[in-house]
Amino acid sequence: MSHIDFETLFKHSPNPYMVLDREFRYVSANEAYLRLTASRFEELRGRNVFEAFPHDPDNRDNQHVRQLRDSFVRVLTQRAPDVLALILYRVPKEVDGRTVVEDRYWSATHTPLFDAAGEVAYILQHTMDVTELQQLKQAVRASQEPRSTQMEANVLLRAQAVQEANRMLDADRRHLLRLFEQSPGFMAFLRGQHHVFEMANAAYLQVVGHRDITGKTVRDALPELVGQGYYELLDRVFSSGEPFVGRAMELHVQRHPGAPLEQAWVDFVYQPIRDADGTVSGIFVQGHDITEQKRAQDELRRYREHLEELVQERTHELAQSEAERQKTEAALHQAQKMEAVGKLTGGVAHDFNNLLQVISGNLQLLYRDVTGNERAQRRVQTAIGAVDRGARLASQLLAFARRQPLEPKVLHLGRLVRSMDELLRRALGESIELETVIGGGLWNTLVDPNQLENVLLNLAINARDAMEGEGKLTIEAGNAMLDDHYALLHPDVTPGQYVVLAVSDTGCGMSPEILERAFEPFFTTKTEGRGTGLGLSMVYGFVKQTGGHIKIYSEVGHGTTIRIYLPRTLQAEVSLPEIVTGPIEGGSETILVVEDDAEVRTTVVELLTELGYRVLKANDGQMALAVLQSGMPIDLVFTDVVMPGPVRSPELARQAKALFPNIQVLFTSGYTENAIVHGGRLDPGVSLLSKPYRKEDLARKLRQMFRQPPLVAPTPATSPQAKASHRVLLVEDDEAIRSSALELLDGLGHRVLAVESAEQAREMLATDHFDILFTDVSLPGQSGVDLAREAVHRAPGLKVIIASGYGMSLTPEQETGMGRAVLLPKPYDLAGIGRALAQLDGADAMAAG
Repeated sequence: MSHIDFETLFKHSPNPYMVLDREFRYVSANEAYLRLTASRFEELRGRNVFEAFPHDPDNRDNQHVRQLRDSFVRVLTQRAPDVLALILYRVPKEVDGRTVVEDRYWSATHTPLFDAAGEVAYILQHTMDVTELQQLKQAVRASQEPRSTQMEANVLLRAQAVQEANRMLDADRRHLLRLFEQSPGFMAFLRGQHHVFEMANAAYLQVVGHRDITGKTVRDALPELVGQGYYELLDRVFSSGEPFVGRAMELHVQRHPGAPLEQAWVDFVYQPIRDADGTVSGIFVQGHDITEQKRAQDELRRYREHLEELVQERTHELAQSEAERQKTEAALHQAQKMEAVGKLTGGVAHDFNNLLQVISGNLQLLYRDVTGNERAQRRVQTAIGAVDRGARLASQLLAFARRQPLEPKVLHLGRLVRSMDELLRRALGESIELETVIGGGLWNTLVDPNQLENVLLNLAINARDAMEGEGKLTIEAGNAMLDDHYALLHPDVTPGQYVVLAVSDTGCGMSPEILERAFEPFFTTKTEGRGTGLGLSMVYGFVKQTGGHIKIYSEVGHGTTIRIYLPRTLQAEVSLPEIVTGPIEGGSETILVVEDDAEVRTTVVELLTELGYRVLKANDGQMALAVLQSGMPIDLVFTDVVMPGPVRSPELARQAKALFPNIQVLFTSGYTENAIVHGGRLDPGVSLLSKPYRKEDLARKLRQMFRQPPLVAPTPATSPQAKASHRVLLVEDDEAIRSSALELLDGLGHRVLAVESAEQAREMLATDHFDILFTDVSLPGQSGVDLAREAVHRAPGLKVIIASGYGMSLTPEQETGMGRAVLLPKPYDLAGIGRALAQLDGADAMAAG
């Protein structure tokens, strides 16, 4: 119950109450006291009770005054209630227009009120008017003097009994009020059919918010309950007289002025209160706030649901683990199979293409010799066509194995698609409708344009066959974002921005079984003689080698869509070199042919001679270098990539550029591996003519190179990356990578010692001096990072290059103890090594500055 509720009880009590402070000054007095003393509180407030108390002014020290003062002093000193049986009050009153004094007799109970420190702060006086009893006593004494003593005793006993009964009643009332106020459950008394708040305890105010509700109707005191059904429940209980029990009832209350409504839950009972005649006069409300309990139950329920979800997810994961293991094993098996096919293809391709080159070259020479013999020329043309098919087969195998020598260019996919419009229409035929859709704001991509054209043409021909010559082919180009969620579902995908090329047909579609094997090499659904089964596998290999992603969507009877995702590049688009067409033409320039296969060399020399060129020849790099060093003017070196002897073809090209800055170098090979191809891409500035090639291809490639400005290869004397010659220890366990890195570092003018293990590196570091340790991150028996840290500890001035194919970055913990270290991502080229060396040299310059 709030403070105002006790004031109401104090104010309207029928018994006289007043409160004094420790100096016996008036603090408060209720209406019954003021009526009985014929006083106004404004006249009493702050005045000493013995100055303001109505009494006989001529007898200030009479017995009653002394008794009253002594009682107050006993309360202060003994800190306990004190009872006075009889006090004389002389009260003035108006009679016929004049003031007379009336004697009134009281019995009084004085109760100490304590402050927070436990000291008596106030004195509460509860009085009862016993004037009539005292008058009766005096009358009996006057009429029956002999019996006066007995009568006086009886009257006194009755007065004391009444006083004790009132004291007990007052104590019970205070006890009930304390219980009401301190009850842990909320309680309130509502009076009348309008449900006026008569009393409400602190727990009730805690639920509805501390506000002034006494004397107000429920609708006025709690207006936010409109529409929540509580007014209607009270009306029903009052009219029916039947109690209502509510369990876990939700309500929304405004606990603070201006604050938003808060949600709460309560258990409560509406109990009707009846008068003596049985009429319902009010409602007693009691209950408990179960908001926190309800929230805890809801939180527990949510926690249990979450646990159930986790259990279900874990159960699902366990159920799928075996399938995922099998899928992983299948993917590993597929990767191993592709790797095996790639190695087999690489091993065979060089010799196979050399044979095709000999056959092709001699057939082209023979075609000239049988001029006029149409029958012989037809046979030669048929043989040349077979050579072309063999070359395409070898190329498709290399593409599937991701070993093509790609020449990526920055291009706009929309322009490439539009430029192929006429070619695609001829390939599709008149009965197939072709539609191209190019999205706005298309990004650029870095891709080999020639290979991409082959991919698009291959997909168009597959679609034509699936539509049996009639239908619609749609080619779309747009932007796409593959997010982390997609990458989780497709482990081969790197999240990021892509340019997507979609090819859709209205053909027969593929069943799930066929769809699962679509990318397998030599798998085909076409009839014998209509396909090799390498088309889609070639597309797959090309897309993967480019760093992209491919996805097939197909349904039997509803066609097929193949979506190719190519990584976006932020570089500007470059102009593609103009393709030389028209009649072939030769020239008079001097060409040095470097070829170890005698038959191939003889054929090439004869083809170039027919084209009018002056031809020199060498059977290996060392002999070619001797020809170059002789000073004889040479315009172009035409060299096979794979060469025997100590001078490899990249080194031959570098020294040729050093001797003749304007010289052109054209490489040729049936299989390039790592000599001039790194990361599946031709090294920058490298020109390649793949074997087998036709006379027309050779002639046009030569004229194209002679028309373009020469690319001067950086040399130790001119390269900005080769400011100083360093002693380098190269540690790489892969022989092919070690050989190419050795040539690249040697090409930059550095002195290099190459080893294949950390153990060999430690032996060299212990016996020789090196400026730079160039190590792969993964080595047999020890990581390159640990080797570098150990080497720098022994030689603090040693600089370190860490080569990694994992796209990692060095953590602060890894860099600790390695001094000056640079990370070089694989695949790296001449420019990448130069930047790494320049970064180390720049660190030296900053340290010196």
